[in-house]
Amino acid sequence: MNADRTIDPDPNRDKTLLELLAFVIEKGHYSPAEINDEFSKGIFKDYIDALDPSKRFFLQSDIDEFKQYELMLDDQFLNKDITFFNLTYTRLMKRMEESKKRYKTILSQPFNYNVDENFDADYEKMPYAKNLTEINERWRKQIKLSTLSSLVTKQKIEEEKKKKDPAYKEKSFETLEKETRESSLKSLDDNFSVIKDLNRDYWFSVYLNSIMARFDPHTSYFAPEEKDRFDVNISGKLEGIGARLTKKNDFTQIDELISGGPAWKGKQLEAGDLILKVAQGNEEPVDVVGMRLDDVVKKIKGHKGTEVKLTVKKVDGSIKVISIIRDVVEIEETYAKSSVVEKNGLKYGVIYLPKFYIDFENKDGRDAGKDIAKEVERLKKENINGIVLDVRDDGGGSLSTVVDIAGLFIEEGPIVQVKSAGKKKEVLYDKDKKIEWDGPLVIMVNSFSASASEILAAAIQDYKRGVIIGSKQTYGKGTVQNVLDLNQFVRNANYGDLGALKITGQKFYRINGGSTQLEGVHSDVVMPDRYAYLKMGERDIDNAMPWDKIDPADYSTWNSNENFAKAINNSKNRIAQNPQFKLIDDNAKWIDVKNKENVYSLNIKSFKETQEQVENEGKKYKPISDYKNDLIFKSLPYEEDEMKADASLKEKRDAWHQALSKDVYVEEALNVLDDLQTKGLVKNTVNPKMKKDKLVKS
Repeated sequence: MNADRTIDPDPNRDKTLLELLAFVIEKGHYSPAEINDEFSKGIFKDYIDALDPSKRFFLQSDIDEFKQYELMLDDQFLNKDITFFNLTYTRLMKRMEESKKRYKTILSQPFNYNVDENFDADYEKMPYAKNLTEINERWRKQIKLSTLSSLVTKQKIEEEKKKKDPAYKEKSFETLEKETRESSLKSLDDNFSVIKDLNRDYWFSVYLNSIMARFDPHTSYFAPEEKDRFDVNISGKLEGIGARLTKKNDFTQIDELISGGPAWKGKQLEAGDLILKVAQGNEEPVDVVGMRLDDVVKKIKGHKGTEVKLTVKKVDGSIKVISIIRDVVEIEETYAKSSVVEKNGLKYGVIYLPKFYIDFENKDGRDAGKDIAKEVERLKKENINGIVLDVRDDGGGSLSTVVDIAGLFIEEGPIVQVKSAGKKKEVLYDKDKKIEWDGPLVIMVNSFSASASEILAAAIQDYKRGVIIGSKQTYGKGTVQNVLDLNQFVRNANYGDLGALKITGQKFYRINGGSTQLEGVHSDVVMPDRYAYLKMGERDIDNAMPWDKIDPADYSTWNSNENFAKAINNSKNRIAQNPQFKLIDDNAKWIDVKNKENVYSLNIKSFKETQEQVENEGKKYKPISDYKNDLIFKSLPYEEDEMKADASLKEKRDAWHQALSKDVYVEEALNVLDDLQTKGLVKNTVNPKMKKDKLVKS
């Protein structure tokens, strides 16, 4: 990008921001979308959805008024016109002020939970309220659903206390009903207090991001405070529960669990769960539906050793209260680790890689490439007969480490192709002829394996070097982003920090020429998983960049896997006949059905019956979590020595080994290693030479 050109200061900060963003997108985006009426319609939809995701503020008359701008937003963006933003911002502030009076009136009287009525929470299909009567009724039902959920939970708690202590005097229904309304009132007061503190710049950022998102899902504007928070290093410590959150309509959704964190260890919270309420220890839970993501995060974060209780709607539709003790998610738990296991008289190594980490500031620091090389070398000393490399839930990281890791398993050759806007492709090579491991290899993936993980799996698959086993396909993120400070393009700015733009500037491609964008990597052996039927990949986002292909790189496939096709076929047959996998697939279909059910009864008896029915149906799938594979996983000798002096390390490894011993997917990966065995297995003992390839972050 040409950084020499600057933009003269504009007396209007908002207009300057629009001009800046248009300039940077035009010069730096890999494939900027055509700015036309379709682009405008996309902005309109995304922005209105962002302002009012549960359709509880705007009336249909507001939307009708806004609609006159639906095909004009492309021109307004290019002409630095903020007429539409000003109109919507002013109207939103007005509607929010009206809503404050609305919920206070609703919560001033007890709810009648014996009335037969429902609330449909399918906000996408829900029409806007036609008038004040309709919007009042919508608020009443939304609030009633929230208080009903709390009331049922409180009743369960009272029943449990009574069971433990027969002398305990249970709180009356009236007392509990009043408590839920008081709690809901406090939650809404807190939420609206936070909203009141949001200045106009915050809402303008929402508007800007609705524009940026139309270029692709990973291009976004960072306001100054967000830019400060954005961690461009892919390493560090996290304090809290160890989960990444995202917004889904009015809900906060669990996007990813951080390996080694409290939520990951607890095994109760999972990706796709929606957080409804947050409670600090034994305090009253606070309703977080409709709350800003930043504010939900603040409530969940806290000091090590403190308790947070999350009321969540599980992916199967059940509502549960999950207690988590906060902790520091140590960086050690984001590093590669390995284990050994014996099966049918052979010894195998399992390596888990949670992310493709690197320290960009310190070339001598730890990185995934160096660490995997060490783990392979350590495993070879244990005379292993095969390696499983597990990159499930690995969201990616440094592309240079992918080159190093893939290079451990091939002689030499291309690993990934990278293409920037208007430039020739660049091929990243493994140039070291040494092979660290030439024996049987299995790569484990799932639908949350993304970016760099997909490049590794794709390279191993294209070389036919190992078997890819896991979900039908990986996430499908085949793009690279860079963060650009917008202030560098402005001369003599007199309105402070303008923030930054995270922009998609490159796309990467497999060595066979195909992109991993949208398609991801299709597993050689598909194993059923709980999320198989849910829409959670890049391909499910309407404005994701398309799949395409370029010329393949020059490479030769691995010719030492004589049992390759046989191993894949055997695995497919085993999975088809395995009752555990059949149960997992049934569970996935059931979860998909339950996930689409959005109608809730507001009658307490019916509500309880539905929840009980979901819980009873869910019991059928309990054998999934109770499963044991009867394999014993052990740490390597060097780690056994470290664990003698470090009790916490022993606790972490014991937890990991226990998880592996209950993992049917790992068991099948080891079965594949069995089938890949050949006579006369040759092992190299030379360490790979670590290269200094160009660093590309994904």
